[in-house]
Amino acid sequence: MTAPYEPVPNQPPAGQQPTPPSAQFSQVPAGQFAPSHGGQLPPPTPGQFPPPPVTKKRAPWLLPTLIGVGAFVVLCCGGTMVIGLASDDKKTEATSVSSGAPAAGSSSAASASAAAPVASAVAEAPAKTTAAPAPAKPKTSGIGDKVRGGDFEFTVKSVKCGISKVGTEILNTKAQGAFCKVSVTVKNVTKGAQNFHADGSLTAQDASGREYEVDGEAGIYGNSDGQGFLDEINPGNSVTANVYFDVPKNTKLKTITLDAGLFTLAEDAVVAL
Repeated sequence: MTAPYEPVPNQPPAGQQPTPPSAQFSQVPAGQFAPSHGGQLPPPTPGQFPPPPVTKKRAPWLLPTLIGVGAFVVLCCGGTMVIGLASDDKKTEATSVSSGAPAAGSSSAASASAAAPVASAVAEAPAKTTAAPAPAKPKTSGIGDKVRGGDFEFTVKSVKCGISKVGTEILNTKAQGAFCKVSVTVKNVTKGAQNFHADGSLTAQDASGREYEVDGEAGIYGNSDGQGFLDEINPGNSVTANVYFDVPKNTKLKTITLDAGLFTLAEDAVVAL
């Protein structure tokens, strides 16, 4: 209750138009606040600001559905392409069969299959090697043949074994086993005089491979003029001598070897008996 003579609150002075309620506050555009004292903003007027946006949640079935649709499309399109390619291959094969020309795939496969055995056959086939010709065997000389040995040409004229003593009744030499007498002719085939010594130039061999040396003492008693002992033979001349080998009894000689000498490249001469 207002006391008499007490001014009414918010009563304008006399002679001034009353201020409407809406004009007591400054008009502020929507969405803005007039700054207030103390740095604080007045509470927003209801309906003055738009409500905050509501975040929409993604449906949980969306991603699986998209994956399924994509797989279905790939399967459908891929199956169609495979069927189309298969049909094209069948058409190509049918066309090649009807026309008599092999298809490209079959021809390449056939050529590959044909090339594989050929390659394997080539790989498995051993390399052909030409065997070296066997060296020609030297001609075997026998009794009566002329054989070259170094500076001389030898000829074996005869062979006799089973001799127990060589010489006379007074001057002789006896064999340990038995003497084999070999008569040889030696000819100088060089351009100068040559010395021939049977002992050291001739050797004998039996069927067992045993080798026998010349018996020099028996050679002295078995030759009338010491033939075969340090004979000096001029070019073109020849000497015939009896050469003796002391061998076990009942031994048969198989070969006579004529030594070509130490200072010559000629091969030794061998005479089969």
